[in-house]
Amino acid sequence: MVALTSIDRALVVDLASLDRAALPVAGGKAANLGELLAAGLPVPGGFCVTTAAYRLATADTATAAAGTDPAAARAQVLTAPVPAAVAAAVRGAYAALGDDVPVAVRSSATAEDLPESSFAGQQDTYLNVVGADAVVDSVRRCWASLFTDRAVAYRATAGVDPAGVAIAVVVQRMVDAAAAGVMFTADPLTGSRSRTVLDAAPGLGESVVSGAVDPDHVVADPRGRVLDYHVGRAGTAVRAVAGGGTVRVPHGAERGRCLTDAQVKELVALGERAQAHFGAPQDLEWAIDAAGGAWLTQSRPITTLFPLPEPVEAGHVYFCISLAQGLVRPMTPMGIAAARRIATAAVAGMTGRPPADPDVGPRGLVVAGGRPFADVTTPLRTAPGRVLLPRILDVMEARSAVVLRELLDGDGDPAHLLGAPAGRRSWLPFLRGVARIAVRFRVPPRMLVALVRPRSALAHVQRVRARVAPLCVVDPALAPGDHLRRAERLLDSVFPILPTVAPVAGAGFVGLGLARLLARGDLPAADVHEVLRSLPHNVTTEMDLRLWALAATLRDDPASVAALRDREPAALAAAFGRGELPGRLQGGLGAFLTEHGHRAAAEIDVGAPRWSDDPAPVLAVLAGYLRLPVEERPGTAPDVQFARGARAAEAALARVVTLVRRRSRVRAALVGFGLRRARALAGLREEHKDLLVRLLAAVRAHLGHVGADLAGRGLLAVADDVHLLDLAETAAALGGVDQRDLVARRRADHDRELRRRHV
Repeated sequence: MVALTSIDRALVVDLASLDRAALPVAGGKAANLGELLAAGLPVPGGFCVTTAAYRLATADTATAAAGTDPAAARAQVLTAPVPAAVAAAVRGAYAALGDDVPVAVRSSATAEDLPESSFAGQQDTYLNVVGADAVVDSVRRCWASLFTDRAVAYRATAGVDPAGVAIAVVVQRMVDAAAAGVMFTADPLTGSRSRTVLDAAPGLGESVVSGAVDPDHVVADPRGRVLDYHVGRAGTAVRAVAGGGTVRVPHGAERGRCLTDAQVKELVALGERAQAHFGAPQDLEWAIDAAGGAWLTQSRPITTLFPLPEPVEAGHVYFCISLAQGLVRPMTPMGIAAARRIATAAVAGMTGRPPADPDVGPRGLVVAGGRPFADVTTPLRTAPGRVLLPRILDVMEARSAVVLRELLDGDGDPAHLLGAPAGRRSWLPFLRGVARIAVRFRVPPRMLVALVRPRSALAHVQRVRARVAPLCVVDPALAPGDHLRRAERLLDSVFPILPTVAPVAGAGFVGLGLARLLARGDLPAADVHEVLRSLPHNVTTEMDLRLWALAATLRDDPASVAALRDREPAALAAAFGRGELPGRLQGGLGAFLTEHGHRAAAEIDVGAPRWSDDPAPVLAVLAGYLRLPVEERPGTAPDVQFARGARAAEAALARVVTLVRRRSRVRAALVGFGLRRARALAGLREEHKDLLVRLLAAVRAHLGHVGADLAGRGLLAVADDVHLLDLAETAAALGGVDQRDLVARRRADHDRELRRRHV
């Protein structure tokens, strides 16, 4: 066999000569096996038939095969003769293993087992292959499996260029396994790095990988201590047959455990060594031979694991901030940069101690998978934090509240669980801190005014809106550097503005809390829901109703109806940009976007397009509204439903007050007061977010001018690429730094996170 120094030209190489650098010629599987061998881990010996052999064998067919349907491509590869040089190299390497040694022949594609994606199971495996002729034939079949329907489809989904894909083949000594399976050095479902998960079955591991068996499921800690062992039910074991091939043997549930505690401990230790060597959690395949020895037959990264925040501290708890706003997808780098800047202003405003660098943000604000996280360990080390934080999350992000409670309830000592000594038990320091912040932002007087004079509070909100409006005006004549500085100042101004309106909505919830406290059983949760239906002054509801009103005006305009009925939203959006929509639709949409064009999906991300950038989503909603059968079913109209909800809320309010009055007229008056204030003010809970999004839209507009300048100077490919930079990198670009390569890397990272299926 050939040494690594000539691997690029070699047809066959020893597995022990490979490392990660050999991926282009040996594929992911073979390269990783070479790494395991280099780390001294138990791996069956063998060799790799390189991509050079594949290219030589398919020189006349591979290019044509890549452009045809998968079945035709497979047929071309299977019918092409294996070149004499390749066959001789394979035969020689196989003979070096011994006389008619049983081997496993498995594909090792160059797009396989990459850090960002796993192509496990997409190509074929042949077990217990005996004899040189059979090995050569299995190698050819592995080549052909590069073009199975599932492999072609998977590569297309993963965005892998088919022209750059080649395949190597691993040939290894077979382990005549008494038991085999897979092992994850981190829990792939929960993401816990402190658990190793094993699936085990009798016989060869193929039964586990293929799903032919219900395996034993084992959970262990990093020291190999078994935390849970579930014995699998009846299934089918795959076993080697003397002379070559495999047979499937049914087995019953009475077989008992596949692994002893000692074997679990040994496998976990091997997994920990593999993880340490690769520097990341691993998905391994393993086997226990007849003598009880453990072997590793494959290792690849667990690509479904959500990445840890950077930097991360052990024993800390991190909460995804963007998830609290309903944003599951990753944010752009500029969106995260904006969040850091806003968080800096918030910390400075609340504590009077601004972080050192506004572009880095406060300590404890970290990023993982393109999503901002806050370190909530410090509040969880206090009694108030352990009580209040889950309740706050009940409102903001209920799923996270469930996880947090499980985390705290899963150990009798939460402080120990968080890797810290016991936290403060007194509420007094917390209450003092809250009082200082409340006084600094005049929260008590604003809430009191809102409760006593709701109209004055609503007028105050209107004044804040009027103050924000000129901040959102973007002068295109500004120099690019001035646009960037204006964007930064807007981000710095967000937090000081928001606390001026949030207390008004807060007063509404104070009224609701007062009513629930006094009404007790006469105000059940179902009636709370009824009382809060169709709240006035909700900017999101008002926006939806305005869009419905626009749809209603378009119903008697045949040209607008035809356009919305017959054309795709994207085409309509392009026509709107050119001013080519039917007159009523063009004018009505333009007026709507003037007021609400700052909104969008993922709108808390500065890098996300606004409706004013791309009105296709709005046009899709308009088209849907026009399809509503309001003539046959008038009750389906949104404005009718809103009015019906408001009447139901008033009826529920009156019913609760009547029930309470039976016990106390004074208490009934107070309950009525609280519920009426809740209805008058709680709808403003969306106001602070709307103001935030208006300011972010203005920031985006300023950055758009910066991006256009950088694209015009050749420092970015297109203007929107500015959102794949942060503020400091944008400033560097304005100074002349070419950021196109950085943007390309960021785009690849962002696109990969957008494809993440398990968050």
